[in-house]
Amino acid sequence: MTTTYWIQGGGCGGDTMSLLSSGLPDIAELLHYLQIEPLWHPSFSIISAAEHDKLIERIINGRQELDILLIEGAVIRGPDGTGMFDQHRGEPKQTLIRALAQKANFVVAVGTCAAFGGFGPDTVIDACGLQFRRQQRGGFLGSDFLSRARQPVINLAGCPCHHDIIIGTLSALAQGVKLKLDEFQRPLQWFGTLVHQGCTRNEYHEYRIEESEFGEMGCLFFHMGCAGPLVPGICNKQLWNQRSSKPRAGVPCFGCTDPEFPKSTPFFQTRNIEGIPLSLPKGVSRAHYMVYKGMAAAAAPERLKQRTSRV
Repeated sequence: MTTTYWIQGGGCGGDTMSLLSSGLPDIAELLHYLQIEPLWHPSFSIISAAEHDKLIERIINGRQELDILLIEGAVIRGPDGTGMFDQHRGEPKQTLIRALAQKANFVVAVGTCAAFGGFGPDTVIDACGLQFRRQQRGGFLGSDFLSRARQPVINLAGCPCHHDIIIGTLSALAQGVKLKLDEFQRPLQWFGTLVHQGCTRNEYHEYRIEESEFGEMGCLFFHMGCAGPLVPGICNKQLWNQRSSKPRAGVPCFGCTDPEFPKSTPFFQTRNIEGIPLSLPKGVSRAHYMVYKGMAAAAAPERLKQRTSRV
């Protein structure tokens, strides 16, 4: 039996909602099939507060094995490093998070807030990721932290994290599969390709058929702030709720898997110099981009210019 404990730090609870929305497989069926025992989850555990306190004590004292610790939301260290903006039983929750992390075989940061700090690293709440503060390695647990299984924190980025990634990670860890991680400790299984790959608007992107307002079929990268060619993710390949994604619904990708999310610039605006985006697709040089995109736009098929292809 694989035991899990899910704790919420500073966040909106969106990763829990993402997990509970999974239909293939159903979360209850998955836990039963993989023999995963959730010791605690704030949204669906039914033990009393007193029983919960005893459970925490058993884990910290080593009398209850903890295989996977899942942390949703950033670690809140404010004000002034006390952590008292986010408390558990009158004590800083950051103290509890550290104690549980030291007892877990695997530590999983669920969502961009837990992984990189999300919305609050530069505010009075001093939000921090478990092993990163945005792109800076270190974070709350420190750059040298390893779990009892000698693994760093596994970062499941996203705002929220895609339900298939949460379930896939739980499945892999429960079955003893070691996950390969990228430079930001995101599993390459799900973060080894760009959100752009699989987008139904790709042909418009290749021929630089651009949109500057909502409701059209063309590419949202050049003017509308789409981060699909810039960040990793599976949203256009493994659809949300097996139905859709932001670009399919006509909304630009926000780039929520990136350590710097959210950026201070507007979501629906592409920063550019003379029409050339400041941030270019990964692996593309600026000189090559300028030449190629000019030629591609000139060669664009009329059917794309007329928006006659179906999304």
